[in-house]
Amino acid sequence: MAVTAQMVKELREKTGAGMMDCKKALVETNGDIEAAMDFLREKGLSSASKKADRIAADGTTAVLVEGNEAVIYEVNAETDFVAKNEGFQTLVKELGEHLLSTKPATVEEATASTMSNGLTVADHISNAIAKIGEKISLRRFEIRTKTDNDAFGPYLHMGGRIAVLVELENSADSDAARDIAMHVAALNPKYVSRDEVSAEEVDRERKVLTEQALNEGKPENIVAKMVEGRLGKFFEDVCLLDQSFVKNSDQKVRDFAASTGGTVKGFTRYEVGEGIEKRVDNFADEVMSQVNKGN
Repeated sequence: MAVTAQMVKELREKTGAGMMDCKKALVETNGDIEAAMDFLREKGLSSASKKADRIAADGTTAVLVEGNEAVIYEVNAETDFVAKNEGFQTLVKELGEHLLSTKPATVEEATASTMSNGLTVADHISNAIAKIGEKISLRRFEIRTKTDNDAFGPYLHMGGRIAVLVELENSADSDAARDIAMHVAALNPKYVSRDEVSAEEVDRERKVLTEQALNEGKPENIVAKMVEGRLGKFFEDVCLLDQSFVKNSDQKVRDFAASTGGTVKGFTRYEVGEGIEKRVDNFADEVMSQVNKGN
């Protein structure tokens, strides 16, 4: 596969490695971005082995809890300025209430559903777009249902830039659930427990760690033991229950949840715009383009 400049750019943004190192990694891996990321890590050339997708879209995330039901969702706008608009915030609240009352399965089903005002969600959003003047969209949502014996932990960070919803099972301690949600907002785990990590992901990490150790010149007879130790650190990075609790670093999240009599059943974490690439205008080039057209 031919290695393009766009592929090199993408790999560089994901890893922080140099341009030529990125190009070499892509050549070595026949253009496979994921394999190239592993290649750079194995060679010690990646300065960002765990880097989230570039965050560039605006809007807000929100959580709405009503009794034993809760919804976490994201509504996008084009600018942060509009996200703070009163009309936009009213729309966000209305969408959350509608999602909880109708419980659609998908965004497509949600946008086609009819609200209490007789309009579909799509038309209601279109009316808001006409008034506010920016493109607005319901991007994603997740609805959770608990029992009376469980607790929800909703948490919003930076006015809605990050939203987290934690479900604590067999514990009605909503304050503890919220503390765990705050932890999730701060440390951004991918999974609740090790059981959720696929064998393929563990094997991939083990391979990378093995190559790292060998490239460091470690004796082969101790590499396997080192790798298993480093895998423990990997699980601490990605698994909520293995992480040290942000409010008490001497305690694991697993132990904090157990101290309430419960366990973490699940969590959802949304960050505004994660994974969306926003077009960045070069205004200097745009002005020169207009000047040249006038000549």
